[in-house]
Amino acid sequence: MSNTLTTIAFDADDTLWHNERFFYLTQDRFVTLLADYMDGPDLKALLVAAERRNILHYGFGVKGFVLSMIETALEVTNHKVPGKVIAQLIDAGKEMLAYPIELLPFAVEAVDAAKSHGKVLIITKGDLLDQERKIAQSGLGDVFDGVEIVSDKVPDVYARIFSQHGTGSAQGMMIGNSMKSDVVPMIDAGGWGVFVPHGIAWEIERADPPVHSPRYHTIPNLGALSALLGDLTKG
Repeated sequence: MSNTLTTIAFDADDTLWHNERFFYLTQDRFVTLLADYMDGPDLKALLVAAERRNILHYGFGVKGFVLSMIETALEVTNHKVPGKVIAQLIDAGKEMLAYPIELLPFAVEAVDAAKSHGKVLIITKGDLLDQERKIAQSGLGDVFDGVEIVSDKVPDVYARIFSQHGTGSAQGMMIGNSMKSDVVPMIDAGGWGVFVPHGIAWEIERADPPVHSPRYHTIPNLGALSALLGDLTKG
């Protein structure tokens, strides 16, 4: 396996910096605003259902989340949701788009460790402007050899990116906190998939791990990446 790993990519949200917790805080605010119409658990289930429906229309990110909240609010109130509630949901979305970036532990060290093994990329999905803002504010943007903001993460997308920036997905690694988006499709593309659990998992991003694949690995946090890379690239 010596010298077979030439390009390493990181997911951004909840892999390099915090993100999902802001969605949960806004979701709790949403539940409070509509508490007179439906209990919290049922309301959250309806919101997730709306997000699933709307991903194909709005993509991933804050803007789609806000539109899904508004759609759910209209549904549960029979289109009688007060205008001030809609305004507060819009304001909540604007606040989410302005949250400061807080790097996760060992993020800088992990990127430095990856750079000693080849090219290093960010591959993230979501709203273009928001992702560009977060990458710029993270202080890590200039460290990477390439940044790809994509509409979805599927095997063909990984194959294209790792061929464009490296020597193909077979010699590439994707590191992230989403089993569905970061790990499984990368392994299906012939590469290495490394799962770094974040603790807060979006329901839509859940998937079964590819436990029978020799190219699947899980680490407790980014601090363990250097040792994993060392083991995988031993001659």
